[in-house]
Amino acid sequence: MPNARASWLALSCLLAACGHPPNNPYPAEDHGRNILYTSFEERPKHLDPARAYSSNEYEIIAQVYEPPLQYAYLKRPYQLEPLAAAELPAVGYFDQAGNPLPDTAPDDQIAYSVYDLRLRPDLAFQPHPAFARDPAGAPRYHALTPAQLGDIHTLADFPETASRPVTAEDFAYQIKRLVHPEVHSPIAELMQGYIVGLKDLGERLAAARAAQPDKSAWLDLRKFPLEGVEVMDAHRLKIRLQGKYPQFRFWLAMPFFAPLPWEADAFYAQPGLAEKNISLDWYPVGSGAFMLAENNPNRRMVLTKNPHHHPEFYPAAGEPDDVAAGYLQDAGKPLPFIDRVVFVLEKETIPYWNKFLQGYYDASGLASDNFDQAIQFSGQGSAELTPEMRDKGIRLRTAVEVSTMFFGFNMLDPVVGGLNEAQAKLRRAISIAIDQEEYIAIFRNGRGIPAQGALPPGLFGFVEGEAGINPYIYDWENGAARRKPIEAAKKLLSEAGYPNGVGTDGKPLALYLDVRAVGPDDKSMLDWYRKQFEKLGIQLIIRNTDYNQFQQKMSNGNAQMFIWGWNADYPDPENFLFLFYGRNAKVGNGGENAANYQNHGFDKLFERMRNLDDGPERYALIQEMQEILRRDSPWVFGFHPKTYALSHGWVAARKPNMIANNGMKYLRIDAAQRENKRAEWNRPLYWPLALVPVGLVLAVWPAYRVYRRRMRAVVACDFPPENQE
Repeated sequence: MPNARASWLALSCLLAACGHPPNNPYPAEDHGRNILYTSFEERPKHLDPARAYSSNEYEIIAQVYEPPLQYAYLKRPYQLEPLAAAELPAVGYFDQAGNPLPDTAPDDQIAYSVYDLRLRPDLAFQPHPAFARDPAGAPRYHALTPAQLGDIHTLADFPETASRPVTAEDFAYQIKRLVHPEVHSPIAELMQGYIVGLKDLGERLAAARAAQPDKSAWLDLRKFPLEGVEVMDAHRLKIRLQGKYPQFRFWLAMPFFAPLPWEADAFYAQPGLAEKNISLDWYPVGSGAFMLAENNPNRRMVLTKNPHHHPEFYPAAGEPDDVAAGYLQDAGKPLPFIDRVVFVLEKETIPYWNKFLQGYYDASGLASDNFDQAIQFSGQGSAELTPEMRDKGIRLRTAVEVSTMFFGFNMLDPVVGGLNEAQAKLRRAISIAIDQEEYIAIFRNGRGIPAQGALPPGLFGFVEGEAGINPYIYDWENGAARRKPIEAAKKLLSEAGYPNGVGTDGKPLALYLDVRAVGPDDKSMLDWYRKQFEKLGIQLIIRNTDYNQFQQKMSNGNAQMFIWGWNADYPDPENFLFLFYGRNAKVGNGGENAANYQNHGFDKLFERMRNLDDGPERYALIQEMQEILRRDSPWVFGFHPKTYALSHGWVAARKPNMIANNGMKYLRIDAAQRENKRAEWNRPLYWPLALVPVGLVLAVWPAYRVYRRRMRAVVACDFPPENQE
C-alpha cells in the first residue's frame, strides 16, 4: 500500500502545515521569526509628526521618530532623559536687553529662556526614496513624471532608497512646519506664544503660499529664517522662548519636535503621490528604532527594524523593586530586541481575544466581554489571574494611568458654586455620597483607584498613604483610606442649609447633571448617580444633550454639574493643577478650567509653583494647593483609571510606562517558545476524518437497502417460477 501511505502522509503534512498549525493566520515563512504581533482597529489619521496627537497615531510614530528627549523607561516619578540629544538641554535666562540672569531670577525679570540642544553625532534617517540620488548628485525621485508614476502604487515600488545623517537643520525644519499654512498643527497656537518669531513666521509662510501660482507646489521652509531657532552647527541648535516656560522640556519629548528632512517634505509634495496615499501621513520618515514598511489599512501595518538606528541599550537602572520584578534582566543589551512589529486589523474584541488565547497575539488588553474569564478577585480584593490564564503562563501587569475622571461643579452656579462655607459643605456632602469605590467595582471591574486630590500617582507632589488622603471625604482606618459614612454627609448637608435634602423653601433640593448624548448602555450608570443623590434626599435631574450643545453649555457656564476627565499631556503637576487656575476658566477665557473655579489664594500659589524646578519648595506649595482644593471641593475627585494588560510567557517581563510612547524597542520575545505553545494549543484533531467514510456509509446505506429491495422485486417480475401458469 505505498501509494495510499504516501497520500495519507501528504494529507497529514498539508493539514499540519509541516509544524505550522493549520489555523495560523500568518504566513509559513514567518514561523519562528522574531516578530511581535498586535492589532489596530482603524488606520491612524495622521502619521505626520507635526499633526499627529492621538494615542493610536503615537503608537506608530513614536517608534519611528526620535525627538530630543524621552522618558526614562523604568524610573518613577516619570523623568526625562536624552534620546536624539546627547544630553539634557542647558537652559539659560536673559533679560529684555539680552543680559544673562541667574537661575534664581524672578519670573517677571526673565524676558527669554534659551534651550541649548546638543545632538548625538550618530543619528541617521531610515532608508527612503527621498534620499536617493542620481550619479550627478541630484535627488532621483523629486521630479517624477506621470509616466514614472504609472508604475508606482506604494512606497515600496521605488527601486532605490538611501539614507543620510540627521543634522540640527532637520530639527529647525520641523519646528517651522508647526506653522506651515497647510499642516494645521494642533500645538501651533500654543507654540506661537512661546517660541520667539514663530507667529511672525506663520504669517510670512501664509503670505508666501498665497503668492504662489501653484498652491500645491512645495514651499521650501529652508528659505524662511526663524528668529527663535538658531542652528549653531551640524549637531547643535538653540531655541529661544518668551519668558520662562519650564514645561517646554516635556514638549521636547514629543514627535512635534523630532527631526524632519527637507527631502521628505519635497518628495511628498509632488503631484500625484497623495492620490496614491504616498504621503507623510502614510509613510513617516524618522531615525527611530523602527520604520513603517507596510501601510495597508484594510489588512495590516508593519514596522521593521531601522538598519541605520544608532546604538541604544536597555536601561541599567530603575526603582529598587525592579530587579526582583525581572525588569532589569536585559540591562545593557542593545535595542531593539524584535525585528518586526505586525499590526493586524481587528475591529471586534472577541476575535482578537480568541486569537490571543491561541497564541496568535502576544499581548491583550481586557474588555468587559472577557474580563471575568481572565480576572478573579482574592479575598483581600486584589485582582489576580484565573487558573485558566495561569495555566497558559499568561502574565498580568497593572498600572494607574496618568489621568483622572471627575464629577465637576460649576462654581459660577448660585446653588452648587461659590466659595462660602455652606456651599463648600454641600459639595463635600455630595463628594462623600458618590461612592467611587462602588462605581469602580460596578462599572469598571475594579479598574481604578479613588482620587484623593488633583494629582494621579507617578507625578511629583503625589503623596501615598495617610498623609495623602482627602481628610474631608476619607478617614484613615486600619492602614487604609475609608470613605466617611453617609451620616457624615447628611450632617454636612444640614449645615449647608438642606436638612434631609430640603431647602428653606420646604422643597426638596433638585440639582442638574448635564451629560453628553449617551446610549442605552449608559442608562444604568446614570441611574446609579441618581441613587447616590437619593441617599441625601436630593433629586438629580439628568439633562442629556449632543456633544456640540454640551460644549456650548460648558463654554457659557450653563451647566450646573458635569462629568469629565483629563489625560496628562506631560507628567508634571502643573498639567493637572492648571485645571483650577482662575485665568484658565472656561467661561470668559475659553480655558480648561471647566469648573470655573477661582480662588485668589490658590492662584497665587499656582503662579509660584508652576515654574519652579522639582524640589522641597515646589513640593510644599503643591501640598498647600491640594489642601485648598480638598476644602473647596470644586470637583468630586473621582478616580484614576487603571489599565490591565495581559501578555504571554514568551514576552519578557516589562514594566508598564503610562507616559512613554516608544516602548516597543524595549520588548523582547522568545519566538521558539511561542511556536511550541502555538503548536500545543492549536493541535489539529485528525480523528474526525475517520468519521467521514463512516458517515458516508451510514448516509448511503438506507438508500442502498431500498435499491436492493427494488431490484429484487424487478427480478421477481421478470423471471416467474417455473410452475406458474
